[in-house]
Amino acid sequence: MSIAGIHWSALYLAAEWVIRFMMLGYVPQRRSPAAARTWLLLIFLLPIPGLIVYGLVGRIYLPRRRLAMQRQASLLIQQAQADLPPPHTAMNESLEPAHSIARLAVALGDFHVFQGNRVELLSDYVGSIDRLIADIDGATRHVHVLTYIFAADATGRSVTEALMRAARRGVQCRVLMDAVGSARGLRRYGSVLRKAGVDVRAVLPVGLFRRSAARFDLRNHRKVSVIDGTIGYIGSQNIVDPDFIPGRPNVELVVRLTGPAVAQLQALFVADYYFESGRRVEGSDLFPPLEATGDTPAQLLPSGPAYGRENAKDLMIALMHGARRRIVITTPYLIPDDSFLQALQIAALRGVDVRVVVSQRSNQRFAELAQQSYYEALLTADIKLYLYQSGFLHAKHICVDDEVAMIGSTNVDIRSFSLNAEASLLIYDPVVAAELARVQERYFAGSECLSAERWSRRPRAMRTIQNVARLADSFL
Repeated sequence: MSIAGIHWSALYLAAEWVIRFMMLGYVPQRRSPAAARTWLLLIFLLPIPGLIVYGLVGRIYLPRRRLAMQRQASLLIQQAQADLPPPHTAMNESLEPAHSIARLAVALGDFHVFQGNRVELLSDYVGSIDRLIADIDGATRHVHVLTYIFAADATGRSVTEALMRAARRGVQCRVLMDAVGSARGLRRYGSVLRKAGVDVRAVLPVGLFRRSAARFDLRNHRKVSVIDGTIGYIGSQNIVDPDFIPGRPNVELVVRLTGPAVAQLQALFVADYYFESGRRVEGSDLFPPLEATGDTPAQLLPSGPAYGRENAKDLMIALMHGARRRIVITTPYLIPDDSFLQALQIAALRGVDVRVVVSQRSNQRFAELAQQSYYEALLTADIKLYLYQSGFLHAKHICVDDEVAMIGSTNVDIRSFSLNAEASLLIYDPVVAAELARVQERYFAGSECLSAERWSRRPRAMRTIQNVARLADSFL
């Protein structure tokens, strides 16, 4: 080897060690120990490629403009609620065990508990889309739709046609589609909707030179629709055909909401629209009078990197620590961090009946392997683990003590907790919780309850693959 070659090799080796030592001090800042270990392992093994990957997706970064907008939106929400009469924001005395949860949700996501709502749980996939379309067809003032996936398929076409009909009637229609999740829908229907008078925006557009661009894998995963400020939808269901995954139709759960808490869904949409367009949605009819339609107290919990905390995870952990009798968690992706896993295990050790329902097969094989690496820790803590077999269970909800339910778009994984903008509805009503329990019983009936003994017999090679996949939990 020439002298020049030796010099370049020494320089390359020195550069690798400089990267290792620099990142050893930088990576652990404002990051969980588990995530820091994952990134440092990659960087120590492959310093230069690891540094490049970390630069692309390693930092939970949002532009300062978006962070400032979130602070401004939070302030406006707090001020607006301060002017409301007490009956709308006072918690029913019979719900004393839920008071601490409600206070935590206010501290995390700004929204108070609103009384007087009517909650319908929609578990029929096609029926849920049909209800949304019927409500759009009945709209007289405005229709707001925020979704992660707006697909270029029959369901996307049906909702597109309903929005176009509404726009032709003079209804102001605004649609926010995630730029990545709805990429095909934006290409297929974006220009068609705009020509019909619908205001369509791509959420978190990807681009190296965009002024307001964030990390490309920070996505808006929310699924929220609001019609005339009086009817709201929130849950797990995207605007996509049920057989989105061939051979395994999606199983979802959506809340159709009427009553004062719809104003919170409207406020969330207006804030997200402002983040994307820089324009405020105006109109005296945007927030109609808060009229009671039922007896259910409810409260919106938004989450996302702009809040500075992992709102959904913190709230779920508080629910688990406060549980006295029963916890049921339904999620399509189960890749928890240490604090979440420990909360589950501690609840089970306290004698709480803890049940977790996941799909037997995921639509993402690598994530499925990582998820399976957690099964042993759950089973050895006497947590009942149900593997759903009758489709792809995409619903996302938690119910505690048959009193408090949390339904929305949040998965139990690090991506949903840290990276995605999510939205969940907290419902403080034993009647609704009992209805949710009936939905969960159907999940149990369509599942295999995995035993610790059967899981311990899986091949050693598979065990190794699962544990290796788990090392990448911070990327999933």
